Amino acid sequence: MTTAVTAAFHSVGDESPFAGADICREAGFDLPAGTRRPIFDDDQWDFTDVIGLPVQMPLHQRRFDFTAITDPRWRLVAKELVLALLAPRHPAAAPLPRAYRTALHLRTCAGRLAELSGFFHWLADQGHTSSLTQMDTRCCEAYLAHRRYVLDEHGTVVGSQSPAVRRAAALVPIDLVNYRELFTADRPSDDLVPWKGATASAVAEMPNGRDENKTQPVEDSVLQPVLAAALYLLSALGPHAVTLAEDIREADRIGVRYARKASSRHGRKPPTQHPEAKITALLAEHERTNDPLPLLPDRHVADRIAKGWAANDPLVHVSLDLLARRAGLSQFSPRWLTTLREPLEETLAKVGADREFGRSAASVAAADDNEAVPWTLPLHRLQAVALVGVVRTAAVIVLAAVSGMRSSELMELTVGCRRPPEEPAPGLTRYRLVSKVIKGQELGGTVDEWVVIEPAYRAVELSEQLHPDPREGATLLGRFAFDVRYRWFRNWVNSQAGQRLGLAPIPTGPVTLRRLRRTLALEMAYRPGGVLATKIHLKHIAVATTEGYSSRPGGAQAELLAEVNKHESDRNLQLVLDEFRNYQQGSLPAGPGARELTAFFASIDTQLDAVSAAAPKTQRNDRDVLNLLTKRAKVLHLGPANYCWFTDPSRALCLKLAGTPTADKPLIGMCDSARCPQATHHPCHRPVWAEYAERTETFIGQLGTTRRTERTRLQADHDRALRVVAEIDAASTIAHEESA
Repeated sequence: MTTAVTAAFHSVGDESPFAGADICREAGFDLPAGTRRPIFDDDQWDFTDVIGLPVQMPLHQRRFDFTAITDPRWRLVAKELVLALLAPRHPAAAPLPRAYRTALHLRTCAGRLAELSGFFHWLADQGHTSSLTQMDTRCCEAYLAHRRYVLDEHGTVVGSQSPAVRRAAALVPIDLVNYRELFTADRPSDDLVPWKGATASAVAEMPNGRDENKTQPVEDSVLQPVLAAALYLLSALGPHAVTLAEDIREADRIGVRYARKASSRHGRKPPTQHPEAKITALLAEHERTNDPLPLLPDRHVADRIAKGWAANDPLVHVSLDLLARRAGLSQFSPRWLTTLREPLEETLAKVGADREFGRSAASVAAADDNEAVPWTLPLHRLQAVALVGVVRTAAVIVLAAVSGMRSSELMELTVGCRRPPEEPAPGLTRYRLVSKVIKGQELGGTVDEWVVIEPAYRAVELSEQLHPDPREGATLLGRFAFDVRYRWFRNWVNSQAGQRLGLAPIPTGPVTLRRLRRTLALEMAYRPGGVLATKIHLKHIAVATTEGYSSRPGGAQAELLAEVNKHESDRNLQLVLDEFRNYQQGSLPAGPGARELTAFFASIDTQLDAVSAAAPKTQRNDRDVLNLLTKRAKVLHLGPANYCWFTDPSRALCLKLAGTPTADKPLIGMCDSARCPQATHHPCHRPVWAEYAERTETFIGQLGTTRRTERTRLQADHDRALRVVAEIDAASTIAHEESA
């Protein structure tokens, strides 16, 4: 063992132990047959074709360029370090006492190389060009300070870098020290211990992970119009966008086909039929069908005018090249204009000119008042392509917002990922999507299934129909920049096109895939109050996705469920604390379980008073109160019009009605909180009961005199609702009187 370890340590000037090594073989990467394999001695390592790389990984991170490091010694140091990170079991790296024992991801190594290159450039700028032995603790501190702040072009500090950036900067000298026995061209001195051996996370002051999630949910004022617009585009515009996309592809195929024909005829004998005759025949066809001539985009009109066309020329706005392609020619030659000007102007006067796509668009119901409007106005080609892209972005938004899939999992979706719908019970349809979990998995990811609601399933179906090459197994969404696509989506919704369809404007506010996932988790945890746009209750999503948790425990949806459960626990604790504070201020609950809950709060208050009396200098804070309320928070369940304190299943009215007295959770959908001894009503529930009483009264007034049975039943419900409202008001009145 001692011999192996000694052999692994090298001296400066020795040949590198990695010389001539096949990088992919050492790292365990697979490549397609015939692909050039990167070698250690190469200055550029190309991992583009490595099998199993996530779709989310951009191309620039798949190519390691060591030429950015100008010093050949430090370039070799960088190569040796990166390969040791990729292949920790290599005989030269494994014996190092402080080396990583688990291979780092290729994307992580790309980030390490980028930071290492920046460090070497910084060293050169500081004049430390002779050797890495010049590094000392002050040098490490100076580089960390250099990377700690954001500077403008004048070198003025304008902000601070994130802890992740500081951690990456601290890792550079730490890695150079931990792997110094491996380096053969240059290495830090043996006595250098950056930051006295502290970890990079500690040096960078990274959050410990026990604090609140820093990803904030999407604001409700932004989320509702975003989802409303996205769902409207899927349902109303989606089918028409599929037809539009096919029209664009067909027009492109025609252009390419005639361009190839023209290229193949280049240098050969010209065709027997004169080109002008073809265009004249096409113009006659336009007149016969009353089809407008294609309109030229405004930017090309400006180019024509700049080249000498008269601004009042009637043909300056006509796309002559497009006419030529429709006639079977590659492009319109300027010399034909002398002969064709007169027939062109005559046809233009008869049929006019319009944009190429979206003519005679079908009508759809507007989003605000259901008035029938054309789904689109005529569009130029780029405008049509942009509209199809907006619809695809709407599909991504819906899929991310209601499925909880991460960005990496969305990008791994393929054509054919939809499993056939299942109907385990009449009226209950289960929709499944197949993708890969990338985060925390080995290279290639782990295949997993997501149980989703129908809108997410339809979003994937529409994305497949909009796919330019929908081959089975092809990447469905590919790698995309959501921030850019969302900005285009919001701009379109807020433009005249979106307003013409009655879409609500989307206010400014951050919307990211992480925020959408976080919003979903919070809304599920805080149901039944959480309602997303267009009346999609997330409790339905909770039911659908819960079916997927049992199929593969530990899967992606199980992680989302764990996050939801944590938020639900936090919510329950906060609700119990709020009600306890209300009790202390004299605002009492109402309902059958009010007396029991009040007695519980009284006992907690007594315990706190006893603690304060024993230690008069001790102040009670929320943490002390929460410790006493935690047990009661675990049995709290939210109903749409009450709180259920599920302390004793045998007393739960819903379980008695369902015939399942031993169940461990209440059946909120069967709750009759006016009679259940474990239900309480609070001021936040008053609007629900008041609205129910008002609607019931309206129904009673609409009943005929012969419908006595319905009248009796509705009158009982109306009286019960009024009684609950009165009890809530009475409890609030008592509190106000006592406070007065």
